[in-house]
Amino acid sequence: MTSIPSETAIDEIVASCNGDIRGALKALLLVNEQLEAELAQLYAVVTHGRPFDRGSGLLH
Repeated sequence: MTSIPSETAIDEIVASCNGDIRGALKALLLVNEQLEAELAQLYAVVTHGRPFDRGSGLLH
């Protein structure tokens, strides 16, 4: 069961990669890896109780 917004998002992602589904998948995997790395950094900050440093680059 997929929703219309999901279908639209998929179509837009594939279109942004000139119809290359493999390229779209690679792009999504790269974005996912980046988000996982940022999440790991946030967990480290929370676990160690350090305050957020504005210049740290943890969040965009």
